[in-house]
Amino acid sequence: MTGRIDDQGLPPEYFDAATPSFVDFLRAHSPDLLPVNRVPDAGGSPLELPHGTTILALTFPGGVMMAGDRRATQGHRIAYRELDKVQRGDEYSVVAFAGTVGLALEMVRLFQVELEHYEKMETVPLSLPGKARRLGAVIQANLAQALQGLAVVPLLAGYDTDSGVGRIYTYDITGAPQETRGYHADGSGSPYALGSLKKLYRPDLTERDAAAVCVQALYDAADDDAATGGPDRTRRIYPTIAVVTADGFRFLPEDEVSGVVDEVVQARFEQPDGPVAPLR
Repeated sequence: MTGRIDDQGLPPEYFDAATPSFVDFLRAHSPDLLPVNRVPDAGGSPLELPHGTTILALTFPGGVMMAGDRRATQGHRIAYRELDKVQRGDEYSVVAFAGTVGLALEMVRLFQVELEHYEKMETVPLSLPGKARRLGAVIQANLAQALQGLAVVPLLAGYDTDSGVGRIYTYDITGAPQETRGYHADGSGSPYALGSLKKLYRPDLTERDAAAVCVQALYDAADDDAATGGPDRTRRIYPTIAVVTADGFRFLPEDEVSGVVDEVVQARFEQPDGPVAPLR
């Protein structure tokens, strides 16, 4: 921060409570700290930057679940095998990303601070629709970079404490939030994951069954999309799965995820294309 320093050692803008938005605060006083202004010139094709791939979310009675594979690609090369694309938003929300990894991580961190800043300024937490709009503002600030190929496509989900249900919000590069019902997937493997979700999703899934559906969908995505990483039992690299309910946010522990993965992989020996949906 630049400008006059007061007796307490802080610039005067720190004592200006004009806005509860941390994004607007940075835009006004330190725009260089916004993710869109911190990306160095890549000096080449956007394909030379690491990209995260498949993420998905689904609702179940009493909450919402989000999952993502762990792979990031750089052109035709695997850049990361253990990338965590699913991140805690706050106590009642979870956010995941597909797209340019460096920008995405910065945007997620900024979103997390945005939620904390609002709660401190207003002394109440944002509603889930409000969180969706705040994330949209963060995405919109990246529009110029997205039009140059440095796109980030987040997925937001959370537990709505007002209605007592899980909700999912999707975005395009312009940052407009759209609520989707039941399930959604984004990233390069999303067409295959969506096909699997459409086949297996039911509104009455238990939490354990919901985790199995997520792993099945990511398995199908990895089966047809080279940029999506399947479960790597040799290295013990499993999908990241998070749950948000009335009790708050939590990651499923690795031993629980590995148990689901083992069941799915074992079943694929009998049915390589996965389970089929019954005709009703």
